[in-house]
Amino acid sequence: MSTLATEAQALGEPKDRIALFRNYLQNHREQLDKRFEAKDNIRDIVKGRANAVDEVLRAAWSLYPWNEDIALIAVGGYGRGELHPYSDVDLLILLENSNSEDYRDSLESFIALLWDLNLDIGHSVRSIRQCVRTASEDITVATNIMESRTLAGNSALLAQLLTQTAPDKIWSSRDFFRAKWDEQIARHRKFANSEYNLEPNVKSCLGGLRDIQMIGWIAKRHYGVDSLAELLPLGFLREEDLSLLRRGQDFLWQIRYALHVLSGREEDRLLFDHQRTMARMFGYEDDDARLAVEQFMQRYYRWALALGELNDLMIQHFDEAILRACEAETILELNPRFRVRNGHIEVTNKNVFKKTPSALMEIFVLMAQNDAIDGVRAATIRLIRDHRDLVDDKFRADPRVRRFFMEILRSRTKVALTLRRMMRFGILGKYLPEFGQIIGQMQHDLFHIYSVDAHTMELVKNLRRFTYPDNEEKFPVASRIVRRMDKPELLYLAGLYHDIAKGRGGDHSSLGAVDARNFCENHGLSNRDTNLVCWLVEKHLFMSATAQRKDISDPEVIRDFSLEVGDQVRLDYLYALTVADINATNPTLWNSWRASLLRQLYAETKRALRRGLENVIDKQDWIVDTQREALKRLEDHGFEEEEVQAIWKDRGEDYFLRERSDDVVWHTRAIARHHDMSKPLILVKKSSNVDLEGATQIFVHTLEHDNLFAVVASTMEQLDLNIVDARIYSSTSGYSLDTFYVLDADGKPISDDEERCQAIVDGLRQQIEQPDRFPEFMSKRTPRQMRLFSTPTRTTMATDINKGCSVLEVITPDRPGLLARIGRIFYDYDIKLQNAKIATLGERVEDVFFITNKKQKPIKDPELCEKIQRAICKELDEQASAEPRFS
Repeated sequence: MSTLATEAQALGEPKDRIALFRNYLQNHREQLDKRFEAKDNIRDIVKGRANAVDEVLRAAWSLYPWNEDIALIAVGGYGRGELHPYSDVDLLILLENSNSEDYRDSLESFIALLWDLNLDIGHSVRSIRQCVRTASEDITVATNIMESRTLAGNSALLAQLLTQTAPDKIWSSRDFFRAKWDEQIARHRKFANSEYNLEPNVKSCLGGLRDIQMIGWIAKRHYGVDSLAELLPLGFLREEDLSLLRRGQDFLWQIRYALHVLSGREEDRLLFDHQRTMARMFGYEDDDARLAVEQFMQRYYRWALALGELNDLMIQHFDEAILRACEAETILELNPRFRVRNGHIEVTNKNVFKKTPSALMEIFVLMAQNDAIDGVRAATIRLIRDHRDLVDDKFRADPRVRRFFMEILRSRTKVALTLRRMMRFGILGKYLPEFGQIIGQMQHDLFHIYSVDAHTMELVKNLRRFTYPDNEEKFPVASRIVRRMDKPELLYLAGLYHDIAKGRGGDHSSLGAVDARNFCENHGLSNRDTNLVCWLVEKHLFMSATAQRKDISDPEVIRDFSLEVGDQVRLDYLYALTVADINATNPTLWNSWRASLLRQLYAETKRALRRGLENVIDKQDWIVDTQREALKRLEDHGFEEEEVQAIWKDRGEDYFLRERSDDVVWHTRAIARHHDMSKPLILVKKSSNVDLEGATQIFVHTLEHDNLFAVVASTMEQLDLNIVDARIYSSTSGYSLDTFYVLDADGKPISDDEERCQAIVDGLRQQIEQPDRFPEFMSKRTPRQMRLFSTPTRTTMATDINKGCSVLEVITPDRPGLLARIGRIFYDYDIKLQNAKIATLGERVEDVFFITNKKQKPIKDPELCEKIQRAICKELDEQASAEPRFS
C-alpha cells in the first residue's frame, strides 16, 4: 500500500481526504509546470502527470471494500500512461459478471470523490461480456481496450478481456485497419485534408497526435507489438522513422501541454492568441522579414507535414501488408526502371535512383501521364525519401530532368496532383530550392488561410479546375480562357512563382519575377514565353487591386490598365491567374461582387484593346453614348425627350459616366413616377447587368443633407447589409441621387424576397426622414478572431486632379459600424462623399473614399487633411480598444 493510501485511510473525514488528494495533485502539477518551464523532457512530464493521477486513484480505490471480481482499469490515452494537465482521465470499472449491485454504494462514492477532486473523469462500469459486446460494435471502444492497464483490483480480469477482444475474436486486423483508416479519412476531411489550418488542432489535424497514434494502433492490432520500436525488426519502421515520430510527438506534446496551461482547461486548438504567446515561449523573435509567430507556425507546419508524410507511408505499408496481401497481382511493365503493380508504381530494383538520379523526376512524369497509376508503392516511397539528397545542383542542371519537369507542367491531366505529390515526397522543394523556403510559411492574418506553399498548390489546382465542365458556371470567363490557351504550362509556372519570394523582405512580386526568369532561361523557354511568365509574376496583384480599389467605370482607369496589360494574351493569362489566386487565398472571400468587378474590368479592357490603345474612348463620348441609349429606351416607354432632359438637367457628368444606360432608365422612370419629392425615393433590385451582376442595388433619391451617408451606412449595417460600392451624386437642385451595391451578411446578393426588400426600403426611409437624428452605432461585438488582429488604423490622403477630388484610403481592422463612424466624421468636417470602393480582406478593410469639400473641390489644406485623418484613426482605434479582447 502506498504512503498516500495509508495517509488517506488514517483520515476519518471525507473532506480531509479530498483536501489530501487535492494538495497531492496540486503539488505535482506545480512541480511539473516548473519542469515544463525549465524545458525538461516532455515525455517525463506527461508520464509524471499520469503517475500522479495513478497514485491518487489507487489510494481512493483502497478506501472502499472490493472483492476479486472487480478491477479499476485505465483506458485510452490515460491507459498509455500519458496525461496533459487537463486531459480526460478515462476509466473502465471492470466486473467479472454483470451484477454490480453489491458495489452500488461504493462505486457512487468513489466516482463522487473523483469529481470532488476536479478530475475530468470519463468512466464506464461494464462486465467482461458487456465490454466484448460493445467493443465488437464500436471501433472506438475496441481501440480503448487495446490501450488499457490495471490500476487496482484483479488484473486477471483485464487479461480475460484482452483475450476475448483479440483479433481472432473481434475486429480482425484487416477489419480494424479498414475501420481506423475510414475514421482517419473522415477526421482529415473535417480539417479540409490539410496540415495548414489557420488555428490547427494539434491532436486531430493532419500530422497531429492522432496520426502518430494511428500507426501504433494498427501495428499493435496486426503485429501484436506493444511499442513502435518492436516494428524495427519487421522492416516496416526504421530507426530514422522512429526518431522522427518521437521528436515530432515531443514537439506536439510541448505545444499541447502549453495550451492546457495557458487556457486553464483542456484545449487542443492552437488559437491565434495562443500562437503569439507560444512563439515567445519557444524563443522566437520578430525580424525584418517575418514575425516571431510566423516563424513558430512554420516550424509547426513543417512538423505536421513530416508526420503526415510518414503516416501516409505507414498507411500505404499496412494497406499492402493487410488489405492487399491476398490480392492477385497485376503487373504492367513501363520501362526498365518502373512498373505498375496493382495500380501503384514501383521501381524495378532498389538501385534505380542511385544508378539513374533523373528517375526521381521521371517517376512523376509517368504518374502524370498514365491514368492507370493510382499511387506509389510504399517501398518506392521510402526509396524516394532515401534518395532526396541526390537532388543537387548537378541534378537540377541535367537536361533530362529539366525536360521531365516541363513535361509534368505540359501534361493533359493530373498536373496539380503530381506537383502535390512532388511536394509531399520532398522532391519539389529540393528541385526548386526557392519553393523549399516557403514550405510551411504562413502569414499571420485571416485573409491568407493557407501557408504559402499550400496556397500555391491550391492556385495551380484552381487553374486545372477551370478546365473541368462542372466549373463552367462558377467561373465562366476563366473556364473559356484556360480551355483555349495554347500554353497553359506558362500559367502554371506563373502560379508556382507568384508568391515564391514571400518572407524574404522586399517586394515579393519583383523578387519572384527574378526567380521565374532564372527558371525559364534554365528550362529553355523562349524570350516571349519567359517575358510573359515574369510579367505575370510581377503583376499578379495588379488586376485585383485595380478592380477593387479603383473606379473601373472611369475610361481613364481602363486606359491606364490597358496600357499596362498591352495585349489580349496577357489579359487572358492575368485574368485566369487572378481568379485562381483569389480563390486559393481564401475561398470564402470570393463572392459574386468580386467576380463581377473582375469580369467588368476584363470586358472593358478587352474592348479597349480591340479599339487599339491609340484609340482610347473619350469621356464625353462615353457620356453621350450612355445618354443616347438611355433616351431611346425611355422613348420606347412613352417618355418625351423634353421630359427626360428636365429630370436629367441637374445631373453631373459623373452620373452618366459611371451609371449604365439600363440603370439610368430605371432611375429616371422611378423619379418620374415619384410625385412627393419631399419624401425619399428608395428602390431595391438585383442588378440585371451582366457586368455588374452579383450585388443588390439600392437606389436612394432624396433631399440632400450632410449626414446622409452616415445615416444610410448605419441603417444598412443594422439591416445586416454590407456595402461593397457606393456612388454618390449631388445635384444643383438640392437632391442627392445615390446608388449602393450591397451583399447580405453571408456575402451573397439579397434574394427576391419581397418582404426582405420592403423591410430595407422601410428601414432606410424611416431613418432618412429624420436627418437631424443620427442613428446609434452598431452594438454588435467584433468576432474573436478579428479582435485578435486589431492593428492601428492607417490612412493616406492625396489629390486626384483629373477627378477633381481628394482620395482618402483607410486601412483598418474590420468591425461593425465602421462605415457609419467614418460617415459621421465626414459630417463633422463638412466632407462630401462622391464615391467609395469598399474592400474587405479577411480581418482587414481597405476602403477608398473619393471626397470633396462642400464646394465640390478637393481638400488641399494640409492641416485640414491631417486633422481628418487623425480623427478617423482616433475614432476607429478607440472603438477597437474599448472592446473586450477575449470572449
